[in-house]
Amino acid sequence: MADHIKIRKAEGTWAVRAGGAVLGESANALELTEGDYPPVIYFPRDDIAMTFLEPSDRTSYCPHKGDAAYFSIVAKSGTIPDAVWTYENPKDGVAQIKDHLAFYTDRVAVEQL
Repeated sequence: MADHIKIRKAEGTWAVRAGGAVLGESANALELTEGDYPPVIYFPRDDIAMTFLEPSDRTSYCPHKGDAAYFSIVAKSGTIPDAVWTYENPKDGVAQIKDHLAFYTDRVAVEQL
């Protein structure tokens, strides 16, 4: 793993909400810190209501984590495009985030309960 990336179990229970709906709650979330960026909470897929998520065509690449795939959130209030990302096959150094989802906090609410 790159020295500037740290992954640990996120303390407590975390929730993600979008468009008036609770997409999930988890006591098993991970917190990833990367350099000077704010920490990112990664939720296990099993703790997220995947019926609200629709695969997107968007992809990106991180030299430290690998190829990212995206989802849009389909809520009653409308679609929130590309609001979720995941690393389906992350690099070995960050393998813990496999089968986890992260959310853009400027588009949805991610909060510790």
